[in-house]
Parts: sequence; C-alpha cells; structure tokens
Amino acid sequence: MAIISPSILSADFSSLAEECRKIDRAGAQYVHIDVMDGGFVPNITLGPCVISSIRKTTERVFDVHLMINEPIRYLKDFSNAGADIITVHYEACKDVEKTVKEIKKLGKKAGIAVKPKTDAELLLPLLCLCDTVTVMTVEPGFGGQALIPETLEKVKKIREMIDKGNYNCLIEVDGGITKENISAASAAGADIFVAGSAVFKSNDISNAIKELKTNAENA
Repeated sequence: MAIISPSILSADFSSLAEECRKIDRAGAQYVHIDVMDGGFVPNITLGPCVISSIRKTTERVFDVHLMINEPIRYLKDFSNAGADIITVHYEACKDVEKTVKEIKKLGKKAGIAVKPKTDAELLLPLLCLCDTVTVMTVEPGFGGQALIPETLEKVKKIREMIDKGNYNCLIEVDGGITKENISAASAAGADIFVAGSAVFKSNDISNAIKELKTNAENA
C-alpha cells in the first residue's frame, strides 16, 4: 500500500490549519512537516510551537523531518509537539545511532534521511533500528525542485538491503515527486511518498492525492 505524505512546506502558511484539514479530507495518510534551521540547509521554516498548534487539526500521522544540526537537542520538544515519526539526517548527527535510540525512548517511530550523494551502504548497520529510511530525491532545503533520477538507484539498493536483512523498515522518497514519476519511485522500492507542490499547487488537492496513490500502487 502506497502512503502519501503531503509536505506542508508547499502549503499556504497563512491558513496552515485548513491546509492540513484539506489533505486529511482528501485521504492523505501522513502530514509531512519539514523543519529547517538555516544551518544544515540554507532555509528556515518552523518549529515545535507551530507543529503543536496544528496537531489538533488532524489525527493523521505527523511525519516530522528534522533538517537541523544535532537534532538530538530538540527531540523531546518535537515529541511533545505531536510528532509520530521523527526523522533525522545521517549527515547532521555526530552519533546517529544514539539519536535514533533517543527517539525510540520517547515512544516515537524513528527515521534516518540521507542526501542524494550519501552512500546507501552507510545505513546498513542502522537499518535494524529504523522504522523508516528517507531518500532525498532532491538536495534538501527548498520545495519545488525536480527529482534527481539517479537517486532511485539508491532506493533500489536500500530496498535490497532491507529485504536481505528482513528489516521492518519502510522507504520514503522526498523531493520532486509527481504523478508522472511516482510509479518509477514505487517500482524502485519506495513505500512512502512525500509530495509538496504536486499536492498543494494543484487545482484539486483531493484528485491530486488520488492520482499519486493510484499511480504508485499500479507501478
């Protein structure tokens, strides 16, 4: 089953609560929330207080993606704000194993994200700890970018590693996902699909999510 996780980075921030309700009514299973600190990536977005304020708008899974340096410092804050999945970047943690274990201690699902140029093999010792692995299919920092086709080879490699080790870990793809390329991402082995512009910039959010899900599941 394909899981669609619309990224509110592309939503209208002046009516964020209503934007969350729209994707809820449209059938999106997750709400993807990008947190950027202006250090790890060249952009600044939102923090725990905003997440807490929109938590009451929906019971959908809050898929919180921390694009911040040393996220271990703020895990409790995002947990308390209502995150269900907390994803940290391999490249942003001095001790990524410890960081993932701290997420688990908070009772949350834990994910690790990797940039397009990060070697998939580095994740192998950590797959037994993860609930999700996020492959960035664009360089992180800004929405509206085009998917980098070569990143789907990394998805295939991680899929092989998970299947070989029989790990209970889902693969998420994040960046440039559209109704035209979601089938290729699904065929490569992805389970969760982050889509920002393809959802929030469409004229019909409900139909956009339906098309994404259908195309992923028919890959």
